[in-house]
Amino acid sequence: MAAKIFVFGSVNGQLRSAFSTLAKQHAKNVFSFAIVTGNLFSEAQDDEQLADLLAGRIEIPCSTYFTVGTTPLPAQVVERIEKDEEIAPNLHYLGKRSVTKTSEGVRIVTLGGMLDQNIVAGLSQEQHQPIHTESDAKALRGANNADILLTTMWPVDIWRNSSKAAKANIGAETAPSSQTIAELCEALKPRYHFAMSPADLCFEREPFFPETSDDKERGIPITRFISLAPLGNSAKAKSMYAFKLNRETITQPPEGSTITPFYKPASKKRTADQAEFSRFQDGHHAHDHDHRRRKHHRRERSPPPGPDRCFFCLSNPNLPTHMVCSIGEEAYLATAKGPLPTAATFAKQGLDFPAHFIIVPFQHAASLSAAAMSEDEARRTFAEMTRFRGALQGMVAAASKRKLGAVTWEINRARNIHVHWQFLPVPAELVSKGLVEAGFRVLAEDLKLGKFAAKEFGTADEVPGDYFRVWIWAEEDDAEGGRVVGKSLLLRFDDGVRFDLQYPRKVMAKLLGLEERTVWQDVVQTEEEESADVAAFRKAFKDWDFTLAA
Repeated sequence: MAAKIFVFGSVNGQLRSAFSTLAKQHAKNVFSFAIVTGNLFSEAQDDEQLADLLAGRIEIPCSTYFTVGTTPLPAQVVERIEKDEEIAPNLHYLGKRSVTKTSEGVRIVTLGGMLDQNIVAGLSQEQHQPIHTESDAKALRGANNADILLTTMWPVDIWRNSSKAAKANIGAETAPSSQTIAELCEALKPRYHFAMSPADLCFEREPFFPETSDDKERGIPITRFISLAPLGNSAKAKSMYAFKLNRETITQPPEGSTITPFYKPASKKRTADQAEFSRFQDGHHAHDHDHRRRKHHRRERSPPPGPDRCFFCLSNPNLPTHMVCSIGEEAYLATAKGPLPTAATFAKQGLDFPAHFIIVPFQHAASLSAAAMSEDEARRTFAEMTRFRGALQGMVAAASKRKLGAVTWEINRARNIHVHWQFLPVPAELVSKGLVEAGFRVLAEDLKLGKFAAKEFGTADEVPGDYFRVWIWAEEDDAEGGRVVGKSLLLRFDDGVRFDLQYPRKVMAKLLGLEERTVWQDVVQTEEEESADVAAFRKAFKDWDFTLAA
């Protein structure tokens, strides 16, 4: 059943009036949920109305989502958000930069606040102030798609090719607009894009479609841009909007629609330090590089990097967003920098990209455990990372007609910076003959790391102490059509073992005959090559990517 959605323009603190109107409309239409665009609260917020809202004395009849607009959120609201407490029954803060999937399966991508030109790199740290950075917008491109895109600013050039805009004299001076918002909208191709109206006007642009559609089976992506006027505006411009979210395949653009108003974003040049400082570097290699530089100065060891300098956190100022392939609710998938294979390595088996990936939890934690994160979060994160692993395995097996299997590994140490998994394809024959398992066991013995044991387990709470885990997987044909071969191996070690963080890459390099590519720094690609690999992967992964809207 199609979700029925109600949308407000800026409420500007008129809480009783807004939710009273919603209650009346909900009684007639039974909405799945509501959205507030722009400002829910006002800078001079009526304390009495705010108190009534927080006390639950203002009825909100259905789930209602909001973000930050141009006005900071009230301190009482921020306090509840930071404590992870309910703001009010049925009222939900989307966050300033987020990807949310509602209980109806509607995917909402949110970027609140105005672009702060003074922050030249990195993501904004304060999630309640009405500002964002270019990196905030770029980070959200990895969401791949959206049913609804919710922003405070307009995308630049949204008025282009629009007769409605020309008739209403809408242009660059009408509302604050941003090129990065335009690029975000172009990348996500949302079904609806709602943005705040800065004045007493409503602009509902003609639907638009991209110049080309890469996936004819999914039809033509159609985007509708709508900017609603503030509630109770003096011009009596439209300030409320209700619609059913249609997810049916569109094969012909609707009457009156136009081609996309956006220019194609220009390619970005590679930054000078990107090769050395990136959250997508292969495993802990960058930490090792730093260790080697300081091996004669052990007394000067610096504390481990926080989220703002972590190679895997969204707050890393050197975030290479072009390498993000898919974003879930607890973890994301990205290509590895300096991949072990090349785009040609598995070409004969049907893969035209390196297929070296990292699966990374959002939370900056050393392990997937209750000690590093909450027990529930560890469980949910492990489940979604496992889902990414299964999807990758399925894609590799299908693309190669079961000629390829896969290896996924995890290094769990108390000294970790940010736990993650790495994934690599491997010829299925090496799995079925036991050569992959033998490769890991032999090198572990040579390096005096310890001995493996076969063990299936979930989060790190089930195995105390440090360990290395590897999943070896393949499908092979049999009389019934196919069966899974492989196992999960565990190697436990203590502080007395100097664990070689390059160990799993060395094993895989030898198995794949790619020993000349063992050192990731020697095989770093250009940004253009990395982007091409991501595009090729997304095309191959689309039928397996569970984060995509149905």
